[in-house]
Amino acid sequence: MTLHETAAVDASSFPGEGSPGARRRKTRVVRVGDVGVGGDNPIRLQSMTTTPTRDVESTVNQAVRIIRAGGEIVRVTAPTELEARLLKDIKAGLLAKGFKTPIAADVHFSPQAAMEAAKHVEKVRINPGNFADAKAFKVREYSDEEYAADLARVEERFAPLVLKLKRLGRALRIGVNHGSLSDRILNRWGDTPEGMVVSALEFLRISEKLGYRDVIVSLKASNPKIMIAANRLFAARAAAEGMDVPLHLGVTEAGQGEDGRIKSAVGIGSLLEEGLGDTIRVSLTEDPEREIPVARALAAPYHRPPKKSYWPPTRTFEVPRRRAAREIAFGPLRLGGEQPVRAVTRSVLSPGLWAVCEARRTSSPRAPFEILELDIRSDDDLRILRDISRRPGRPALLVRARDPGRLDAALEAADAALAPAADAGVAARRARARGKPLVLEAATAEDLIAAARTAARTTEEIVLSLTAPGPLSDLLGSWRRLAADPWLTEKRFPFLLQAPPLDDADENLLRSSVLLGSLLSDGVGDAAAAGRGADPGADLRLTYDILQGAGARAVKTEFVSCPSCGRTLFDLQAATGLIQKSMGHLAGVKIAIMGCIVNGPGEMADADFGYVGAGPGRINLYAGRECVEKGVPEDEAVQKLAALIKSRGKWLEPA
Repeated sequence: MTLHETAAVDASSFPGEGSPGARRRKTRVVRVGDVGVGGDNPIRLQSMTTTPTRDVESTVNQAVRIIRAGGEIVRVTAPTELEARLLKDIKAGLLAKGFKTPIAADVHFSPQAAMEAAKHVEKVRINPGNFADAKAFKVREYSDEEYAADLARVEERFAPLVLKLKRLGRALRIGVNHGSLSDRILNRWGDTPEGMVVSALEFLRISEKLGYRDVIVSLKASNPKIMIAANRLFAARAAAEGMDVPLHLGVTEAGQGEDGRIKSAVGIGSLLEEGLGDTIRVSLTEDPEREIPVARALAAPYHRPPKKSYWPPTRTFEVPRRRAAREIAFGPLRLGGEQPVRAVTRSVLSPGLWAVCEARRTSSPRAPFEILELDIRSDDDLRILRDISRRPGRPALLVRARDPGRLDAALEAADAALAPAADAGVAARRARARGKPLVLEAATAEDLIAAARTAARTTEEIVLSLTAPGPLSDLLGSWRRLAADPWLTEKRFPFLLQAPPLDDADENLLRSSVLLGSLLSDGVGDAAAAGRGADPGADLRLTYDILQGAGARAVKTEFVSCPSCGRTLFDLQAATGLIQKSMGHLAGVKIAIMGCIVNGPGEMADADFGYVGAGPGRINLYAGRECVEKGVPEDEAVQKLAALIKSRGKWLEPA
């Protein structure tokens, strides 16, 4: 029996009152120093220092900046026993400055470093993928006997750390990374969400066997879909085994700027909405104190204490397939079916609108305006609409009009009508008479289903959209009820997802990413709209960025870049900025920029090309999993990466 079978959940268990975001999964409390994680505690915020651990003063000063920004736990890398011993001095430096904030030691490969770190700090993080492996990333075939022997060897090496942490009253994080699973896991389960869960459970069972319960688990990936699926599956599997262990959430190597924030919001926000997550870290390729405000904004709506034991009722614990929808002609393009998820932009009609559309089409041919949503309020609007409709290369035109006569006139030039649920019958007849599809809007799932049933008596060229401006959890819950409705599943009407605009730009970006990303990651949605309505170009860019962050559509280069840490021996932020500037136009190409070998070779499996730190000022270049050039000087590495991409036929000249 597979993990998926043992954790099966009936789709009918979706709650009827909306998304379960207010009902956090009930967990035990794990003390990390004076900070409680899980139980009734708020969601805890973390970050990690990027300074060399051997530079004690710099590390202390950076930790202070993280704490002052709101960080409640600070992680510091301890790659060797020397750095692990220096954690004592870092802890003393923080105490001397008046900070009792707990420190977590980040350990890879070295059980000896973990044993030393346990003496000095409140928490130790180990990676099951490399904790007990002398050499990682070497896959071979395992018989059942060899697999069991390998697990016994893991327990032999892991047990001393568990017993020491138990004796000293320290906490442990079992931190699984998609990019660095062990050979044993890769052989038996592959680099899948299921493999990640098995990896965590193997180590967690050893801890439970030894009577040690101060454990937090994380399952991270640079791909939000994989991260979401792994955490859902772990929560279900842990519930089946009676394990109430807290979860730490993060999208690893999320990147810089808006892209990093969007990816993090898609992965972390989706799970927080489902009641999962007790502590979070937003991994940005920026100064670590900049991660905390983003984490705080993501966690803010979910700080309520748990109301009851909960784990997420989901349709699947695998990376979902896209919901089946009929394909509908939408003027110059098609919507639904196997078509890409379309970008919809709400805009005011103005004499300069076509110039904006044409400029975007010329400058960003892979991400143009696709569907314009327009409100026809005057005869001037009609004249502008008719002018745009005659332009070659124009976007699809979706119109609404409160006046029925204007709607008729607009539909002569436009490609689809937009109408509220209350007008479903009349609007369906008008759209059918013009041979155009109809988009129906409503504030609730129940009203939208009723309107669709009314309109379907006249036409089946129908697209559905929810517009409720209320709580995000309610809107997500309504969309999930629509996706699970049997009649709509049979009719396969496409869905247009619209994120309610918020006044604050940063809040709008994060909440739109949570809403749209949660649904798109689950395969729900055939078109999407984000933005605040004031700047069509900015709104369009945000929509495409969310589509890319959710893995729904690639319109530019996909970057996987780690946030750096004390193991990084080159200027990761500068290198990432330079690579993004010169290679950000390569639509469909995925480039990983990694500080060291911990996750680097593993992430190459999910990237087309890799730029991985190999030593002081030295870079290894990858094509897929293959290291094609070692020890390249840092000042030559970006140019050689571009040459490598060209040699593999993936280079495109900028528009």
